[in-house]
Amino acid sequence: MTAPVAMAELWRGGMLESVHTGHAVICGPGGRIVESWGDPETVIFPRSSSKMLQALPLVESGAAEAFGLTEAQLALACASHSGSSQHVRMVERWLADLGTDHHALRCGSHMPGDIAERDRLIRAEEEPCPLHNNCSGKHAGFLTLNHHLGGDSEYVEIDHPVQRAVKAAFEDLTEETSTGYGIDGCSAPNFTTSVQGLARAMAFFAEATDGGNARERAAHQLTRAMAAHPELIAGEGRADTELMRAMNGVAMKVGAEAVYVAILPEQRLGVALKITDGSVRAAEAAIARILVSLGVLDYDHPATRKRLDTVQTNWRGLETGLFRTSGGFAA
Repeated sequence: MTAPVAMAELWRGGMLESVHTGHAVICGPGGRIVESWGDPETVIFPRSSSKMLQALPLVESGAAEAFGLTEAQLALACASHSGSSQHVRMVERWLADLGTDHHALRCGSHMPGDIAERDRLIRAEEEPCPLHNNCSGKHAGFLTLNHHLGGDSEYVEIDHPVQRAVKAAFEDLTEETSTGYGIDGCSAPNFTTSVQGLARAMAFFAEATDGGNARERAAHQLTRAMAAHPELIAGEGRADTELMRAMNGVAMKVGAEAVYVAILPEQRLGVALKITDGSVRAAEAAIARILVSLGVLDYDHPATRKRLDTVQTNWRGLETGLFRTSGGFAA
C-alpha cells in the first residue's frame, strides 16, 4: 500500500497550519495509468462523481432517444445542481412529459444551494420539494429508464432493474467487481471502486466517439452534454460550472467527501482523485492543478485563481495566510 500524498496546504504566519492528503490517477487510452499520486488501488465511494456512469444505461438502452430527451436533459441527468429556478423548472417539465410529478422522485428534499431560490422559498413560506434536491435530474433520468424498463416505483432499491443496469455499466467501465455499496444522500446505491477504476472509466468516456458501439456513443453524448451545459451541472459560482466554462470540451464532476473526476476528450485522458479528509476546497484545488498541468486550464483564468494559490483574508480584509497545492504535486 502506498500512503496518500500531500495535495493542498494552508499556511498562516509563516507556519504550515493544515495539510490535505489524497490519491489521484490519470488514465489514458485503454485505461493504462499515465500518472498517479498516492495509492491507485485505494477503494472509495465515488459519490456524485459517478453520475455519468449512473446515466449511461439511460442513453445506452435507448430510453433517452425513445423519450426524446434533449442534450440539456442529459446534462441534468449528470448534475449535482444548485436548485435554481432554472434547474427546478427543467426537472418539473421533464417529469410532466413522463406523465408524473415530484412525488415520484425518491431523492428527498433539501433547501436549494441557489440563494435566489432559497430566499424565494423563505419569503413565500414554502417548503422545498424533491425538485430542489441537487440529484433531482439524476432521478428524473432513473425514472425515464424505469419507464423504459417497466420496473416498479421503487427504482432506488438495490435489486431494481434500474440499479442492476447501473451496477453492470459501472463494473464494466471501471473493470472491477465492486466490493460493496453505500446509500448516497439521494437514497440511491453508490458502488465502491478504486481511484484507478474510476479514472479508467473516465478514460473510456474520453475515448468514446459517435462512431463507436452503443455504449461508446452513449458515453460520448453524455460527455458532450456536460461540457455544453456547465450551468446545469452545478450552478453559478460553483467550481464545476466555472472551470468547465474556462475550458474547451472538458467535462468534470465533483462528488461528496472530496472526490473529483475529469474527462478530457482531446487528450483521451480520464482523471480521478480523492482527498482523504473529505475537504472539498482541497479537491477543487487539486483537480485545478492537474488540469493546469495537462494544458487544458489556464492558470491565470479567474476561475482557476479562485481555487489555486489563494490568499486568505479575514473579515477586516487583512491578509492572514495562503491556501495552495503542495509543492511537487502535479508540477
